[in-house]
Amino acid sequence: MAESDFRGTIRRLTSESEPWWPDPVLPPAGTPNVVVILLDDTGFGHLGCFGGLVDTPNFDRLAARGLRYSNFHTTALCSPTRACLLTGRNHHSVGMRALSNFDTGFPNMRGRIAASAGTLAEVLHEEGFATFAVGKWHLTPMREASAAGPFTDWPLQKGFDRFYGFMQGETDQFHPELSEDNRPAPVARTPGERYHVSEDLVDQAIGMVRTKASLVPERPFFLYLAFGATHAPHQAPDAYLEKWRGRFDDGWDACRQRVYERQLEMGVIPPGTQLAPRNPGVRPWEELDGDEQRVACRLQEAFAAMLDHTDAQVGRLLDELDHLGLADDTIVVALSDNGASREGFETGIVDTFRYFNNIPQPIDEMVERIDDIGTRRSNTNYPRGWAQVGNTPGRWYKSHTHAGGVRDPLIVSWPGGIDATVHGQVRTQFHHVIDLAPTILEVLGVEAPASIKGIGQQPIEGTSLAYTFGPDAADAAAVPTRKTAQYFEMQGNRAIWADGWKAVSKHEHDPLHSFEDGLEEGNWELFHLDEDFSESRDLAATEPERLRAMIDLFWSEAERYDVLPIMDRAGNLFAGHATAGTPASRSSFTYHPPLARVPPEGAPPFGSRNWTMRFEVDRPQGDEVGVLLAFGTFNNGLVVYVDAEGHLVYDHNAFTTHTVLRSEDAVPAGSSVLEVQQQRIRRGPGRAWLLVDGVPSAEADIPLIPTMISPVGMDLGHNPTGISDAYEAPFAFSGRLERVTIRTDRTFRPDEEVAFAVEAAFATD
Repeated sequence: MAESDFRGTIRRLTSESEPWWPDPVLPPAGTPNVVVILLDDTGFGHLGCFGGLVDTPNFDRLAARGLRYSNFHTTALCSPTRACLLTGRNHHSVGMRALSNFDTGFPNMRGRIAASAGTLAEVLHEEGFATFAVGKWHLTPMREASAAGPFTDWPLQKGFDRFYGFMQGETDQFHPELSEDNRPAPVARTPGERYHVSEDLVDQAIGMVRTKASLVPERPFFLYLAFGATHAPHQAPDAYLEKWRGRFDDGWDACRQRVYERQLEMGVIPPGTQLAPRNPGVRPWEELDGDEQRVACRLQEAFAAMLDHTDAQVGRLLDELDHLGLADDTIVVALSDNGASREGFETGIVDTFRYFNNIPQPIDEMVERIDDIGTRRSNTNYPRGWAQVGNTPGRWYKSHTHAGGVRDPLIVSWPGGIDATVHGQVRTQFHHVIDLAPTILEVLGVEAPASIKGIGQQPIEGTSLAYTFGPDAADAAAVPTRKTAQYFEMQGNRAIWADGWKAVSKHEHDPLHSFEDGLEEGNWELFHLDEDFSESRDLAATEPERLRAMIDLFWSEAERYDVLPIMDRAGNLFAGHATAGTPASRSSFTYHPPLARVPPEGAPPFGSRNWTMRFEVDRPQGDEVGVLLAFGTFNNGLVVYVDAEGHLVYDHNAFTTHTVLRSEDAVPAGSSVLEVQQQRIRRGPGRAWLLVDGVPSAEADIPLIPTMISPVGMDLGHNPTGISDAYEAPFAFSGRLERVTIRTDRTFRPDEEVAFAVEAAFATD
């Protein structure tokens, strides 16, 4: 039979038969919608309703008609937190120990969510919900994030009906790499046309919700809206940048004190909480010279502008829910994925990829570019002093398992389901991001299925926090937490919480410091969190037995939740296998334009290898010009083009320091083969050559070749991001680009004397 569960009768004729129609799969009438709003790298002390100094009236609006959670925790990093949020399981349990960029060869780090850990979208889709994912994904192995897939771990294959956003961990806010469903999507406008990705994301989210409400109002929806903000690069429209000029001139020490006092006044931290000491590496504000202070303030202004602008987009979504009459029947969960980031070094950077190349930026360079900060011509991140302000009142940062990395803001707003008498209150029960999925399932009346698509499911590991809503809502604030224990582990940083106590061990993995083999076993700290919210009073020396028991509990939980093996050296994160079909496994790449943008992880490794690019072009009239290949943005990248006079040009842009090669003669009319070759000569410098139809035409030394180039990938035949000011983007090639062949080579020049000579020459320039 076509339908094994058919309940009618079938005879030879329809007149003798009885039809039957299955009921549509729909939740019970009155089932609320669910919206999850996820911020990135936003600290506990950033939002206005958590004491922050940035205007966030719309997050405050959510808090005013819901609840704030002051003892809520994440994993300390983005992909792992997202995996926990969507599955209700710990990140190691589902194969997402760290970023989805990596597969270390162990079950706890495959860069994808295990099929045995179904997502909220998969569960709710089967219950009749419309499911939408908008914004940052970063839960697919990056080698599988190109237009060629495979799409096994893309949002649509993880339970979402629709997807619009970006696959990577970060993106340029003015030049994002977007996908719609399972295919690349063009950017709607140019920066000159007032484009910003946060606005685009909310436009799309509103469109999805409005379409569903118009056409299938019977179906509730689940919207997962994950902003790129406030992850670097900190970029915002000019009006927002101007608004924050001069607002942080009194410096990070004074600002952190103000946030701390506001938190005490609001009740989001307990009375008697100490303000944690300044983190090592954060100088007192008055010790910075004038230029350092000017740059630091401008970088913080860019962050504030970005958060303010993001809040305005949240307001647009909330207004639409009000307009559609859906606000009362919609649960809105708003949170951040980890604490504020230290990836701006001690004095800040105008290009975030300096951090990933371990190249701090001189202050004088940033002073020269101070008016670029926050615009499309920068890719900024603020100094660590401002990051600690965002993590007030705690210590340390994103990726650490101290409070600065794992304690984050959480707001739950549900006007129709949380009693109005407790709106605006603060809940202090200890909870973790794995607790949100079971909370949502509980309030929707949905049980986690035993299997999804025929695959048996792991048990949900989180504990619902719905008990903090009520039903006796007025008394819910005093109910003890139902959590018994929670481990933390991120890149060797470890912690364990149980019964109001926390033991934590910091494992240094800052690229500016050495990374010792083995885990430090003698640096465990012990805090009584119920009495020491900011982790300021280490009781390890006075409570050795309790500390030993906590450490033992950590190792027990580590075995239970597949935390082992723990990363104990830097190489563990990058340890990998050159999987067949990935750029790391190949040395030859052939492209047939036109082609959608290739994301960085799918493109040849231009920064870490020697390479030769070969372009087969046809200029029938002899005056066709434009870009042949581009990778990156104005801030950092490389571009090959034929200029207005017909010459072949290679522009290597290392953090806006341009090395430009131009062929001696114009490229001839008709068919030609154009080549660019680049070789690295040891840790950073290199040399490049141009060839036209096999004849050498230019060469030059390149003082610095960054290994990691940009969050924006490779374009063929045009350059929408404008890597060079020598042309006006996108400067599409007006001839025919027939084929592009790129060959890479891991072999670097072995002549150490030549290497040292070249480095010495650059050092004396």
